[in-house]
Amino acid sequence: MADRNPNPNSLRLQLLLLQLLLSNSLELHPLDRDSLLDFKSQLSDPSASLSTWTGDPDCTTWTGVTCSNRNGRVTRLSLPSLSLSGPLHPSLSRLPSLQTLDLSSNNLSGTLPCFNAAVRSLAYLNLSRNSIAGGVPTCIASLKALSAVDLSSNGLRYSISPRLVFSDRLILLDFSSNSLSGPVPVRIGTGLLFLDLSNNGFSGEMPVELTEMNGLQSLSIAGNHLTGEIPATIGNLTSLQSLDLSRNSISGSIPLSISGCFQLLRLKLDHNNLSGVLQPGIAALDGLRFLDLSHNGLAGEIPLPLAGCRSLESVDLSSNGLTGELNGAVEKWTELRELSVAGNRLSGPVPGWVFSFPSVRSLDLSGNNFSGPIPGDGDFNASADFNDRGDPAPAEILVIDIVDRQLRFNYVFKSTVGIDLSGNSLSGEIPEWLFGLPGLEYLNLSYNALVGQIPADLKNMGRLKSLDLSHNSLSGEIPAAGISRLRELKSLNLSYNRLSGLVPREEKFYRFPGAFAGNPGLCVEYNSEGCRGAAEAEGTAVGAVEGDEGLVSVWACWISGVVSFYVSVVAMFSVAPVRNFILPSSFSMAEM
Repeated sequence: MADRNPNPNSLRLQLLLLQLLLSNSLELHPLDRDSLLDFKSQLSDPSASLSTWTGDPDCTTWTGVTCSNRNGRVTRLSLPSLSLSGPLHPSLSRLPSLQTLDLSSNNLSGTLPCFNAAVRSLAYLNLSRNSIAGGVPTCIASLKALSAVDLSSNGLRYSISPRLVFSDRLILLDFSSNSLSGPVPVRIGTGLLFLDLSNNGFSGEMPVELTEMNGLQSLSIAGNHLTGEIPATIGNLTSLQSLDLSRNSISGSIPLSISGCFQLLRLKLDHNNLSGVLQPGIAALDGLRFLDLSHNGLAGEIPLPLAGCRSLESVDLSSNGLTGELNGAVEKWTELRELSVAGNRLSGPVPGWVFSFPSVRSLDLSGNNFSGPIPGDGDFNASADFNDRGDPAPAEILVIDIVDRQLRFNYVFKSTVGIDLSGNSLSGEIPEWLFGLPGLEYLNLSYNALVGQIPADLKNMGRLKSLDLSHNSLSGEIPAAGISRLRELKSLNLSYNRLSGLVPREEKFYRFPGAFAGNPGLCVEYNSEGCRGAAEAEGTAVGAVEGDEGLVSVWACWISGVVSFYVSVVAMFSVAPVRNFILPSSFSMAEM
């Protein structure tokens, strides 16, 4: 008698096979299919990305569409970067099970649609980098399931209504790079972790109410028209990891209370009107990795307690009024990759340890009062961040991911690798090690008092794109062979020194207008009398540059001058009036 009790393993196998069959072919719900076709009918699709959107009921064949295994309803519509243009058709509001809508990086236009309550399940909305205009409708806040809204880089205008209040489920809101104006919205979402209102036209003071959003982990209001001071209650944001208030008109000093934001990884207050001294209290931010206080009116010395910020990787204090020397606080930033103190009033010698950070790739000390020689030894790790192919990292960016309602910050550093010591009072010779850094892309030593010759050995500087040694007192000849090897060189300036000799006649050296001006002993025009004199004084110098052909051309030029003079004299005496005028005058002079 057969066993009537089913085998559990057999049932599991049958269910698995059934699931596989269903996953290979999933029928799109007819109502959702019609809604998608209505949306497509209003679009221009130059790359035919939506050519798979036909009457075929199989959802798996529709580009960018994901359906529910249970009822065939559309749960996800993801069509980024497909060059789609046209209006956002309201038919998208007829997809009741839609959870994710990503139409970013297209050319969609019109007024932002008022997604109605029918789309109750919409949790992720990304319409960034399009051409959507008009204001932000308050009805979008009626979508209670929203957890992330990105409307950045569009043409949104007007002020944000105080009635636009999202539910506490919203954790990410990005309205950056639009034309929004009016006051900064203060109660737009109580559960936000990430708020970006940068690059708009918001005005007024930074609202104190923002400092009551205790859950905020990233806040950016950069690139607006904010005035007034940073609220003293900023320290209430104890969860904050990134704060960007740059490119505004904020004044006053940096409040001591900012030390309460002890989880800060990134602090950008650059391009404002901040004044006062650097507060030692910043040292409490011992996890800080990025600090940009450039283009303000900060004064005083770099406080020694900042030595406690050992995690700093990028520091920009340029264009302020800082004084004193580069002290031991900077030396303790052992993770440093980028340092700029340009455009201050720092003085004293350039310490040798500045070039010895294990990972530094960009160093800018220009426009200060540093004096003395450049340290004779250095360990500048110019190639620290190159990959296996030798390509540099892309421009510095901040990447933020959200994992389990927590932000995860990643940073990629600038690709440029360089040293700028220009605009100081440095003296002595250029140390050889400075011209032996294999990953260096730019080197600027202009406007100093450097002497001696340009180092000739440049074989390790194959990545150099810009070299500026102008406005010094360098002497000797141009190291032609070394510079000729710099195949990546795009900018060269050796002007206003004391260089001598001949400029090589290679085409490379004539691609840089004005690069050799202001060197009286340097011969640029080969047919000039000065260059002929220089060539004769150096014996075979011309032959070394051009071989016998160059020497012959000099002699030919000299002979041509003598012959021309002789012919001119003969021609003059062949004219009777001239001969009669010159000869009597000559005789009378002799008689006297």
